[in-house]
Amino acid sequence: MKEIKLKPLAASILSLSLLTVMAGAAVAPALEVIREYFSDAGTMAVQLIVSMPALFIVITNLFFSRLASRFGSKTLVMLGLVLYTVGGCCAGLCSSIAAVLVLRALVGVGVGIIMPLSTGLLTYYFPPEKREGLMGLSSAANQLGGVVATLLAGVLSGISWRMSFLVYIMGLISIVLCLVFMPNDRIGSPQQPGKTGSSGVWRRNFWHIAAMFLLMTAFFIYPANFAIVTAAEGAIPMSLCAPIMAGLDLVAFAGGLAFVHIKRGIGRYTRFVAPAAFLCGYCLLAFVGGWVGTLAGCALVGFANGVGVPCIISAASANEGRDAATTVMPMISASLYLAQFVSPFLLSLVSGIVPDALRLPYYLAAAVSALLLVCSAFENN
Repeated sequence: MKEIKLKPLAASILSLSLLTVMAGAAVAPALEVIREYFSDAGTMAVQLIVSMPALFIVITNLFFSRLASRFGSKTLVMLGLVLYTVGGCCAGLCSSIAAVLVLRALVGVGVGIIMPLSTGLLTYYFPPEKREGLMGLSSAANQLGGVVATLLAGVLSGISWRMSFLVYIMGLISIVLCLVFMPNDRIGSPQQPGKTGSSGVWRRNFWHIAAMFLLMTAFFIYPANFAIVTAAEGAIPMSLCAPIMAGLDLVAFAGGLAFVHIKRGIGRYTRFVAPAAFLCGYCLLAFVGGWVGTLAGCALVGFANGVGVPCIISAASANEGRDAATTVMPMISASLYLAQFVSPFLLSLVSGIVPDALRLPYYLAAAVSALLLVCSAFENN
């Protein structure tokens, strides 16, 4: 590794984080417009536009270690970025919801390749004393990408729901950076995908993996339902949904930047910050509502996401060291996106038990947040 390449390499890896966590939810502000166009499709089918990529991310993550043992990191990144960009943009060309969902699946395969590398390569190339700061920057980049994507999708959906999918053209930024600066090191080895090693990684990181699942279940209930609940309540104009969601991402961006300082200040108790903020935020959305409850609740949900993701990833990465990209990161990634895929089905199940509750998504998210708070007590970070 050449020392002079570290800064542009860091920029290249961090650029991947602009694209990953919000991959499915980037077009969330356009869901109501898309639902109107596909009026013959059910609400669940429309919500799958947000969550479909998650299923294929999880499937791809199951095979990531084998891919990493056979191909260089640049080769994998470029493949993932092409699938992400082409699959994402071309969904706007479709006139059938089935075709849209197929292309969303391709986006999922692309992100399934990119996601473990977007955090794991930071562990692979950079020493421990720089990792927590870089993990915080990675989380902040996630949220910055969300801000840009959410605002852009909101503006473009005002022109046409098809135009909203052009947010995925952001992948071109990473394509250029990674093509120029990223080395093609083979970071995996044929021994790593073995059963013993995988089971050992699972045991060491079980609570981190479980915490990521709960954290993302709580978070992704928000983008999949906020526009729909807001439209039904009518207290806040629909035209402000996209700016509010973008504001949440700005708060999450600040949370990512603040993570390293919070960790230095309260150490191992940092793991309780995100669950507590989620719980308070969703209680405000569920029981207060209106302008005050909505804005304050969204801010707390955003802050929780910004702090929670790097907290879990940095703790899991510390357990596995340089091998994190091909050991624990695919598991963390699979947990993250499995939560995104499962959340609408979980909500649908609960809706059948408690029908006609407008703010039911927020009640469910508050319950999941409370469970995350309990789970966090078992994490060994």
